Amino acid sequence: MRYNWQSVMAGAHKTIAAPRHLFSDTKAAGASTAHMKAYLAAALIAPLTAACAIIPDTPRGNGDAASQGSAVAIGSPVWAGDAILTPLAIIEDTRCPADVQCFHGGELTVSTRIAATHWTQTAPLTLGDPYEVMGRTYVLATAAPLPTAGGDIPAGDYRFVFERQ
Repeated sequence: MRYNWQSVMAGAHKTIAAPRHLFSDTKAAGASTAHMKAYLAAALIAPLTAACAIIPDTPRGNGDAASQGSAVAIGSPVWAGDAILTPLAIIEDTRCPADVQCFHGGELTVSTRIAATHWTQTAPLTLGDPYEVMGRTYVLATAAPLPTAGGDIPAGDYRFVFERQ
């Protein structure tokens, strides 16, 4: 079968209509159109309202953080002011053992994740030294246990208390 462009173009302006038996009752046709419009509106609005969820102005933490002033282990988050601090690892512990008299006290430095509402930073916090970030000052206030002359402290035995000044 051959088509020429004139016969194809002549049929281009014709409108295709739905079979009349589908909409024999004009009220039924209007009702189904109204239902379709309502369904379409609901389908479009539902995703938009889901995006309007209320998000609290608090930092994100994995699970519950301990209350401020609590002693926490490595990997356990704790509140310090409006941020959550999580000790991640011992960088160094050169503190003087409890059963030895030392000329220099040594230091304890802990890699700590500081998470506030819109930022997160990992920083080395040294026992007793203030650390300032984003206009806030945090301190690794206490650490237990003290080393002994007999050996190293297992990482799981450490407990830390952080403060916001």
